[in-house]
Amino acid sequence: MIDPARSFERAAEAYEQARPDYPDALLDLLPIDASATVLDLGAGTGKLTRVLARRYARVIAVEPLDGMRAILEAVVPGAEALAGTAEAIPLADASVDAVFAAAAFHWFANDDAVAEMARVLRPGGVLALAWNESDKPVPLPQEFTDYQDALADPEEKRRWRRPWSEVVGRGPFGELREEVAKHQQVQSRENVLLFARSLSLVARRPEDERERIMRDLDALLPEGPFVFPISAHVQWTTRA
Repeated sequence: MIDPARSFERAAEAYEQARPDYPDALLDLLPIDASATVLDLGAGTGKLTRVLARRYARVIAVEPLDGMRAILEAVVPGAEALAGTAEAIPLADASVDAVFAAAAFHWFANDDAVAEMARVLRPGGVLALAWNESDKPVPLPQEFTDYQDALADPEEKRRWRRPWSEVVGRGPFGELREEVAKHQQVQSRENVLLFARSLSLVARRPEDERERIMRDLDALLPEGPFVFPISAHVQWTTRA
């Protein structure tokens, strides 16, 4: 198996086509002025970047994987796309008003990354951690979701459930607050399968195993479309 964080390189197109976007209303919940310079860290194919670009004066997107960043550059030409990592952000000290991480923070929830985010943030700037979560009931067969859930190893489950307040609290930040914006995604049968293909728990596996898993999932999925009610969460805090 390849490194889970790097597995998205082989699933970039599926990620772009099948992963849900974020609602503009999510940004209404944050104290960030439209004139702000904001950073999207671990930006992927720009699922959140495109929303930020509609709102803020200057948007910088940092993404380490070339394949993901190439799509981002094509779909969000108004953003400045840079190669880099959360532990080595290619920006000057106190250069941005907000740092966003969308469905990415669990990959770099460590002290070095938090220190880098604090370094590039201006005093009083906002750190915002966003992710989408399907509301119950999920409109998929139980056999399909059970099969998919069983593919995750204990470390992956632990990474998602880790209380981020602990690592953020070790940096120069206040208490994390959480807000939610509701939206939905209508998915074809093809896109539900592409979503599964885009998950690191599938994408990281050897090709023959990956294709076997996809055949199994295909056999368990009825015809669509499927309507997913989604909660877009954002945990945010300000830099001291």
